[in-house]
Amino acid sequence: MEYDPRIQATGPAANRAAVAANLAAFRRIGITRPGLRAASVAVCVLEQQDVPCLLLTRRAAGLRNHAGQWALPGGSREPGESAAEAALRELHEETGVAAEAGDVLGILDDYATRSGFLITPVVVWGGPVGTLVRQSSEVARIHVIPLAGFDRPPELLRIPESPAPVLRLALLDDHVYAPTGAIIHQFCQVALHGLTTRVAHFEQPVFAWR
Repeated sequence: MEYDPRIQATGPAANRAAVAANLAAFRRIGITRPGLRAASVAVCVLEQQDVPCLLLTRRAAGLRNHAGQWALPGGSREPGESAAEAALRELHEETGVAAEAGDVLGILDDYATRSGFLITPVVVWGGPVGTLVRQSSEVARIHVIPLAGFDRPPELLRIPESPAPVLRLALLDDHVYAPTGAIIHQFCQVALHGLTTRVAHFEQPVFAWR
């Protein structure tokens, strides 16, 4: 696990009650597209030294799809699983965080990816950071990063392959691209500021299309 204290904990209050209230007031938009594979990701808030942080991973280099990219814990839903159940299962399998159904604070908009997945982001309050155990086959590294590091305007890039702009967020010395970057941006807007911000229309970089 890596915790980077260079990002200062500034910005709006990010306690569990405030985040839950903002998500309760949010009206999510689902997507119905039978040709896509249903998946869930966990937007998991952890507390490190009383600072609210986001749990983010780097995907393993040997994976067939999206190797080495920033990712939220998640994956395909199993038959009969709800979006929240799948997010909690994947969160535990990939990082060791054992959150329960009562820790789910809300669900953000669905996001359809170019690589064939229909992602449902599930917001989870994981509480104080405990022992994190990465799933070595899928996760190269686990990062716990203060929310202030993400709560900023995104960059919108134009590419010749699509009329829609690519969304990315600056993070330390790198960037987090859509879909992960788009989901995190919506989380910050909705959960931290109470704003209804949509992100499903933003494009992904071409390297993430496969």
